[in-house]
Amino acid sequence: MHPSFTPPRQVKIGDAAAFVGSTPRAIRHYHEIGLLPEPERGGDGRRRYGYEDMIRLLWIRKMADAGIALDDIRDAFTTGTASDDAASTGTASTGTASTGATSDGTTSTGTASVGTTDARADGGDGVVGILKRLEETLAEQETELRRQRTAVQRMRTEGSRMGLLSDFVTQRLKDLPENSLRQADLDCLLVTERIFGPLGAAVQATRFIALATHPHLRKESDRIDAAEAALDDGVAVDDPRVARVAVERHAFETALHAAIEESGLDEDDDALFDVWDTLRPSATADDGEGGGGGEDRADLSSGGQKAHSMNVFEAMGKMPYDFSPARLRCMELAEELSAQDPPAAQDPPAAQDPPTVQDRPTVQPAT
Repeated sequence: MHPSFTPPRQVKIGDAAAFVGSTPRAIRHYHEIGLLPEPERGGDGRRRYGYEDMIRLLWIRKMADAGIALDDIRDAFTTGTASDDAASTGTASTGTASTGATSDGTTSTGTASVGTTDARADGGDGVVGILKRLEETLAEQETELRRQRTAVQRMRTEGSRMGLLSDFVTQRLKDLPENSLRQADLDCLLVTERIFGPLGAAVQATRFIALATHPHLRKESDRIDAAEAALDDGVAVDDPRVARVAVERHAFETALHAAIEESGLDEDDDALFDVWDTLRPSATADDGEGGGGGEDRADLSSGGQKAHSMNVFEAMGKMPYDFSPARLRCMELAEELSAQDPPAAQDPPAAQDPPTVQDRPTVQPAT
């Protein structure tokens, strides 16, 4: 990533919709039914969305794509058990013709109504043609219901936010002790998968595996995260604390990378690329890269559907992070220190992250 990249602190509804793969109309509908709280508005009277808003939108989109009704998603958020309750009551888990959610915020009804609509429209083609089209329609909907049911089952089996990630990512995390990952870790992976696809998130998971298995590093990470968060708008960019925290961040990242190497996690990363190439040989040949769509494509579908792909830098420019000028300067200084390290001591792309609330926004994504 270009070192001058600055993530937005908030985004407008159009950018929010583009990032999560929805529409402004759908997001407005979420507000109307109480699924998404109204965000603050800018001086122009338009809605402004921050990091937490985007996380919630990603949750909504993932669960709606699984066929869970918007009312069930809203009730689950209200009770604070989004994945478990919504997955238990969502329409996709039963495979029935109940009303379910679609990705644009509207609703879809049962299979028979679609078939009979087609029949009325083309009644002159004869009974055989009508039945053939009806069978094809039902087969397509049956396939979609299977996909939705599989997604709901994954949410229930994996539990909470883990089930919102793709199989490729959850397999990377399967050997970790239960509850060793934090909610913020999984939210970060959800955002990363949205931008860089499953391979990018699986590689980034290395960081969280190292933190989960090295308590002293997790403790130090928490301390530095808090120090960076304290660099708010009341701190000048030339305040001595900015440079001090940058030095601490650089020292921590060096120690984290050493722990990753010592534990062999970097070798696991190399294997990930081989597995990905095996799973998606056609995509690799088309894109010329081992990642989810090439070095400057964002596989926003988390499933390789290029219809939802966008330029990586464009995608990152639509994901807000409320970083003050002082905090951004701290990140720049930490990057400068990293660039001064001998080549062997610098973090390779596979060990680094795209921007998160906790982490630096100027590192290179894995490609």
